[in-house]
Amino acid sequence: MRLFPILMALFVTILLVSNTVAVKITHVGPFYFDGATILFPIAYIFGDVLTEVYGYKRSRVVVWTGFFACIIMSLVYCLVGILPAAADWQQQNAYTAILGQTPRIVVASLVAYLCGEFINAYILSKMKIATKGRFLWTRTIGSTMVGQGVDTVLFVAIAFTGVISSNLLLYMIVSNYVFKTAFEILATPLTYAAVGFVKKAESVDYYDVDTDFNPFKVTFKDMV
Repeated sequence: MRLFPILMALFVTILLVSNTVAVKITHVGPFYFDGATILFPIAYIFGDVLTEVYGYKRSRVVVWTGFFACIIMSLVYCLVGILPAAADWQQQNAYTAILGQTPRIVVASLVAYLCGEFINAYILSKMKIATKGRFLWTRTIGSTMVGQGVDTVLFVAIAFTGVISSNLLLYMIVSNYVFKTAFEILATPLTYAAVGFVKKAESVDYYDVDTDFNPFKVTFKDMV
């Protein structure tokens, strides 16, 4: 499992950065989305690689690691934000606007992340067994379409209901979902290459035949 810690670290890094840049709302062409949209799909690619190679149990450890890392990040941002600013430092409002995450955004992000990632991993694992390890593209795309759908709807609904109009809310959900799934489809060759490389390097290709898919059942054995 030489590459597993590296992949987990990269996954968590992408997740933390995504949650930080999510505060910016942008409008590019027909798409209306938050800043994390351009980066968060990469986390799903990493999730696909981790589940495909190491199985659901290992992926479950990574998902929970990312979850607690996000909580720590949010608490640190909050703690630093409430510390009194130096008299000659005039950037408190800027800090609060960018890093002063509101509880609502934090909750939306964490709920959406957990549900989306676990659904993504579960579907990919089950499809791998059903296809006997063939047709990787069907499970990477299929699991992401469902996982990203759940993630996007939950995050936008929890974070922005009552803040923006219902029409804009729906448009933002559709824009995010279309962009993310299109990204996953276009990145399929990259996913194939990454999966093949990691399987060959690790000599691992796990099938979750007897796996307990309870997302809360993490044991010490899964972590080592």
